[in-house]
Amino acid sequence: MNIEEFYEQDERRRQSEEIELGDAWHDASGHRHELTYVVDTGELYLMSAPDTKLLEDPFGDIAVDAEPVEALTVDVIAVVPSSAELHRALEGWEDAMGKPSSVEWLKSKLGASGAA
Repeated sequence: MNIEEFYEQDERRRQSEEIELGDAWHDASGHRHELTYVVDTGELYLMSAPDTKLLEDPFGDIAVDAEPVEALTVDVIAVVPSSAELHRALEGWEDAMGKPSSVEWLKSKLGASGAA
């Protein structure tokens, strides 16, 4: 589902505090994902976007081409009852995030912690 559909399915998601857990998670194919925790629902989700096009302006500055909302896909990968439990389950995430196949590390840690 796209990010807008995700928020429309449960209004608590839109109103909730979110904890950002990095935007450099990579799957086995090298695709980048952003990891976010929705406090009110306990949902931990990965959001991914298609590979973006870099644009250069006449002054040499680089900008990222805007992605349509429909292209931002969301996958809920776990439900964790509290942010304290989340941080215990994902201890060391800052070091793991930028590495190749870090999404696999993430899923392994969540599975070992018993996250749904």
